[in-house]
Amino acid sequence: MTSGLQMNPQLEQIHGEIRDNFRALSNGFQRLDNIRDSSRQSKQLEELTGKMRECKRLIKDFDRELKDEESKNPPEVNKQLNDEKQSMIKELNSFVALRKTYVNSLGNKRVELFDEGGVSEPTADSNIQMASSMTNQELMDAGKKTMDETDQAIERTKKVVEQTIEVGTQTAVTLKGQTDQMGRIVNELDTINFSIKKASQLVKEIGRQVATDKCIMLFLFLIVCGVIAIIVVKIVNPNNKDIRDIPGLAPPVPARRLLYLRTPEHFE
Repeated sequence: MTSGLQMNPQLEQIHGEIRDNFRALSNGFQRLDNIRDSSRQSKQLEELTGKMRECKRLIKDFDRELKDEESKNPPEVNKQLNDEKQSMIKELNSFVALRKTYVNSLGNKRVELFDEGGVSEPTADSNIQMASSMTNQELMDAGKKTMDETDQAIERTKKVVEQTIEVGTQTAVTLKGQTDQMGRIVNELDTINFSIKKASQLVKEIGRQVATDKCIMLFLFLIVCGVIAIIVVKIVNPNNKDIRDIPGLAPPVPARRLLYLRTPEHFE
C-alpha cells in the first residue's frame, strides 16, 4: 500500500517506526486473547498503551515533517502522504477502541486512561473522535462541551485583554507624568545654568571694578606720598635748587636781622 509513496529519509524513518509499532500492537492484542490471568492482562494492556502513545507521538512528528516538506512536493505526492497519515490515524484509533473493549471487560481501574481515549489528526481537528464511531447524542454532547470550553476560553481571553488595557493605560499615565516632570526638571536646570552664568559675569565685573579701584587708590597714595616728600625736603633744605617750588606753596621766608639802635643817651 505504501510502496508507491515518495518520502524523504526523515519521513521514511518515522513511517517505518509507526508501522513497526502497529505490527507490535497487532501481535500484542493477539497474545492478549491467550492470557487468562487478569494481572498479566493488565500489564500487557499497559505495555500496549505505551506503544499507542509512541505511535501518537510519531504521527505528530510525521505531520510536522510533512508540513515542512509540503512546499517542496507536487500536489499529488502531498495528497498521497496526507491519505497515508489519515490511514495511520484510523488504524491507531481502531487499536484504541480495541483497548477500551479489553479494559471494560476486565474492569481494571489501575490501567491509566490513554490520552482522553484516542489519537486524532494533529491539525485543527485534533482531540475529536471519529464521527463514524459516535452516536448523535455523543456528537451533541461533545459539541456542547467544546462550545462551553470555547466560551470559557473567550471569557478568560477577554479578562486578560481588559487587564492588559488597564495596565497599559496606567503605564501611559505614569509615563506622561514622568515626562512632564522631566520637562520641568530640564527647564529648572536651564534656569539654574543661566543664573550661574549671569552670576559668573557679575563676579568678573565686580573683580575688574575692585582691581581698578585698587590701582587708582595706589596711584593716589603714591602721589600723596610724593607731595609729602617734596614738602618735607623743601622745609628741611629750602636752598636746594634741584627741587622746584610747589605751585601754590610760598617759598620759605629768609631769616631777617634786626638792627639795634642806641639812643644818644647811651653814648653819654
